[in-house]
Amino acid sequence: MDAKIREVAEEEEGFSGSVVVEKGEEVVYSKGFGYRNVAEKLPNQKDTRFGIASGSKLFTAVTIAQLVEQNHFAYDTPVHQLLQQKLSCIDERVTIHHLLTHTSGIPDYFDEAVMDDFSELWEETPMYKMETLDDFVPMFRDKEKMFNPGERFHYNNAGFIVLGLVIEAVANKPFTTYVSENIFKAAGMQRSGYYRLDQLPENTAFGYIEKEGSLKTNVYSIPVVGGADGGVFVTAPDMIGFWDALLSGKLVGERHIERLLTKHVKVKDGISYGYGVWLDDMDGETVYHAMGYDPGVSFHSCVYPKGHWKITVLSNNGSGAFSIVKAFEELFIK
Repeated sequence: MDAKIREVAEEEEGFSGSVVVEKGEEVVYSKGFGYRNVAEKLPNQKDTRFGIASGSKLFTAVTIAQLVEQNHFAYDTPVHQLLQQKLSCIDERVTIHHLLTHTSGIPDYFDEAVMDDFSELWEETPMYKMETLDDFVPMFRDKEKMFNPGERFHYNNAGFIVLGLVIEAVANKPFTTYVSENIFKAAGMQRSGYYRLDQLPENTAFGYIEKEGSLKTNVYSIPVVGGADGGVFVTAPDMIGFWDALLSGKLVGERHIERLLTKHVKVKDGISYGYGVWLDDMDGETVYHAMGYDPGVSFHSCVYPKGHWKITVLSNNGSGAFSIVKAFEELFIK
């Protein structure tokens, strides 16, 4: 395994990040590549913290499942009944289920179907002012809906911002506080959190962007602190531990685990979406994927139920994680 991953990481990709592979309950591979701080040549380690961009949506989905399990609302509850503020851009037929599956049709603040550079958003709106979920609302509040609820799948970041607002309204505390207490702490994710870019803890990787032959950090290219649709920092061991906690029923009961991992909407041949998680049909099994990409961020974490494999790849570059996952699959899955 080491030779193949090294070949892809060092010779093909110039990979910078961390890779951890677990089979059953045994960690069979764990290694860091490249630097978390290029200027000071500080190496990435197996337990270095990395941003995971949209991979964070899975934590939001599990938090919603916890609140449904506690009977605060149902998956088919209309969203407008739960929000403290009225958002006219949200059709009154939109439910929690629609938001979780990207089928709500509400307008997005960053539509990945028409924009491919997340950093462009912050040319007019200073990223250092994006500190709360409410700060994102003006970016989509006055836009027209894209389609009727349930009509089709369209990946939507604003939908998860709204889910975060629902969590805040029901829990009566900041979204990041609630998730830290009820997901990270419950799953034993002691080195993961919603860290501010200007207050990063030790052993955290700077995200790097290559421009005109030189590297710069992503500090001006993403919001200053993460939230319901992205921006969490995790370590690879913590992410493996999250999957273990989720699938063992430590975070939510079996009925809700099944709901999270149901193929609710087909995205394309062989690829479906559950609640905050991608579901990939591969050689007779359904593989669970959490993934995220931002300027200076590349993340992929997968569970292969049939062989009891789990792999997490974190990178502080904008690409590389997917290639490492594919190399692993060629060795052990296909």
